[in-house]
Amino acid sequence: MMARIDASAILDTIPDPILVAGKGGAILRANPAAEEFFGMGQAALKKNRLQDIIPFGSPMLSLFEQIQYGTGAVSEYGILLGGARTEVKTVNIKLSPLHDDSGAVVIQIDERSMASKMDQSLVHRGAARAVTGMAAVLAHEVKNPLSGIRGAAQLLETSASEEDRDLTRLIVDEVGRIVALVDRMEAFSSPSPLEGEPVNIHEVLERVRRLAENGFASHVKIIENYDPSLPMIPGDKDQLIQVFLNLVKNAAEAVPAKKGEIHLNTAYRHGVRLALPGSRERIQLPLEVTVSDNGDGIPEDLRPNLFDPFVSTRPGGTGLGLALVAKIVGDHGGIVEADNMARGARFRVHLPVVQNREKKKR
Repeated sequence: MMARIDASAILDTIPDPILVAGKGGAILRANPAAEEFFGMGQAALKKNRLQDIIPFGSPMLSLFEQIQYGTGAVSEYGILLGGARTEVKTVNIKLSPLHDDSGAVVIQIDERSMASKMDQSLVHRGAARAVTGMAAVLAHEVKNPLSGIRGAAQLLETSASEEDRDLTRLIVDEVGRIVALVDRMEAFSSPSPLEGEPVNIHEVLERVRRLAENGFASHVKIIENYDPSLPMIPGDKDQLIQVFLNLVKNAAEAVPAKKGEIHLNTAYRHGVRLALPGSRERIQLPLEVTVSDNGDGIPEDLRPNLFDPFVSTRPGGTGLGLALVAKIVGDHGGIVEADNMARGARFRVHLPVVQNREKKKR
């Protein structure tokens, strides 16, 4: 006989702060994480309305009112939130109506994943600029002398013995490896602003799939689940191919040698908005592309800094692939997040879409 599952017990084990608010904002339920977040016990929270514990003007209140009028679940990234007894933190929130007649809304507060990533976004951009500056120095101070070293080694090889030729070839190979690394770092340079054109995301993913299946992912089963009605996105097609090529390559290296799977999914997510750092402006990021695999997942100690330069999940990796992904996605006005599933890792890229110009004219 199957044991009865206690919904309250499940709610209490969730590490994210969760509130259940009813009509008029009355707080009906709070889990222990919410008690800690707001610095109040459940009994005290229930004596308040949502408007009493959330700062005036917070997007959470307007989203709550929006759901009261019958809209579906909504999310917003990177907002400031705190209680009267707690510090203000940058978080994401998700509000979902209960599918009953109570009119209650479940509010989930996430202060760990994407919110922390958005809080570090300026740091990531600074790190990318540091890599760009370093690449410029290396190109001038290292790359040019390396060309001379490689030329000298190739010249010596013509008159060297067979035993010494192994050494000259080693010099040439190592110089080539260092030059390739500098070239990858130079990809962080952005001499001119991105001039985006309408891009079909499925054409991008189709090109990536073909490259993968005929190369590094020939041993992997790639499963596609696309929403065919998605609108165009503004961007650079070649750069977007590079983004998803990097993500699929990482996934291919993470899956098991046998029965490895990579899932490519696209979807339109209503109500996903992003708060721009240093601005009150919020942009819509409704287009979501997910790249997931059935590998071992992301090591927990690397997750907080996964998109930083020189952080790699595999031995011998340069740690520039995901940093470049984060930079290109950011240049396109989007965000990228990573988490672990029950089996494997999942990367989600949220992007803006091309606005309907006909509607604007009206």
